[in-house]
Amino acid sequence: MVTAIKDFLKIYWPLVLLAIAGVVTTLFLMDPAPPHRIQFAAGSPGGAYYAYAERYQRLLGEQGVKVELIQTAGSVENLRLLDEGQADVALVQGGLAQPGDAANLQSLGGLYHEPFWVFVRSELGATDFGALRTARLAIGPDGSGTRMLALDLQGEFGGTWPPESRITLTGSAAVDALLAGEVDAAAFAAAPDASYVQSLLRTPGIMLLPFERASALARRQPALADVILLRGVVDIGADLPPHDVPLVAPVAQLVVTRSLHPAIEALLIDSAAAIHRDGSLLAPAGTFPDPNATDLPISRQAKRYYVNGPSFLRRYFSFSMANFLDRAWILAIPLLTLMFPLVRVAPPIYRWRVRRKIYVWYKDLRDLEARGRALPGKEERAAITDELEDLQVEIGELDVPLSYTDDLYRLRNHVEFVKHLLTSTRPPPGLGV
Repeated sequence: MVTAIKDFLKIYWPLVLLAIAGVVTTLFLMDPAPPHRIQFAAGSPGGAYYAYAERYQRLLGEQGVKVELIQTAGSVENLRLLDEGQADVALVQGGLAQPGDAANLQSLGGLYHEPFWVFVRSELGATDFGALRTARLAIGPDGSGTRMLALDLQGEFGGTWPPESRITLTGSAAVDALLAGEVDAAAFAAAPDASYVQSLLRTPGIMLLPFERASALARRQPALADVILLRGVVDIGADLPPHDVPLVAPVAQLVVTRSLHPAIEALLIDSAAAIHRDGSLLAPAGTFPDPNATDLPISRQAKRYYVNGPSFLRRYFSFSMANFLDRAWILAIPLLTLMFPLVRVAPPIYRWRVRRKIYVWYKDLRDLEARGRALPGKEERAAITDELEDLQVEIGELDVPLSYTDDLYRLRNHVEFVKHLLTSTRPPPGLGV
């Protein structure tokens, strides 16, 4: 076994060195490895964005990528952090991206309907969003997607909206104020399974305001979809809601910076499919993630995913191994292409190198024979004979593979033949080799 390994290395050691050099070169030249840490602009704790961000954090953590959650006021601040490079990924309400954002940002797809919920106290008697002009309406803080959408809708309904209709409370604070009668209505842009939405849908004295002209609003606002909260879909037994409620809903999307590593994009898309593919109260399973429900360009990685699904390597290997192989194969193919002809030429080169170790002695042998023949007598040629015996000793120390032993012994026979010629009384004319 050891001899076989030695013989293999004798033949292929240049190729082994070349292969090692190629691997090292590949490691230096291939695309950089994905980061092990990213920052996720996650909204405010207790909100739907933050809850979803925690699920992404857990799934990416299982693949060895640490996700740092950044608390924000909402979608507007999320977009700002992405544009400024202070976050790598964020959940963003559809319709908020500005034309200039596409230069730095791209979307991985729409994730779920995010209805614009407006809950009002029943005694207010409001049946239309326009009736809230004089109401105390909580629409969230500056930097939130809810506030931006509320302001757009207030503009659609026209008229004068005083500061009292633009209170900055949001989340649990807005819910508490609504239940305590400190505000007349509260608006939220959130997923149907948000805890405060589910709570308010079941709270006596609180009514969900319908948008009877949802289809018209969706036609006027491309970022909005008209959806129906079906009767009983929240709770069949309690018949909640007691009738179909038309709503308008932007689509929350997963937005990343263009500098984010494609492998992290793939991991985020895998996670998005696992989190959002099961459907919701407003959409059947398989609706999301949706590459068409975005207002930013879809990344190339996302386009490939929606057409072909996860890559072959991601189906059968862990994230780290699949990513390494995906980066290495581009350089490995030309390296292998180069190695094939080298493997074929290695044995002839090796044979030449081994035989050269033997044949190089023939030059010395010819020189010694020529010098010996130039001397007149047997006694004068004794010194040359001694040199031939030394030559035999040196040749005997040559280390050659067994398959080349016949060449070695042929050389030793030729040395003995020259000795015999020089020790004879009258050597024949001409060279004996």
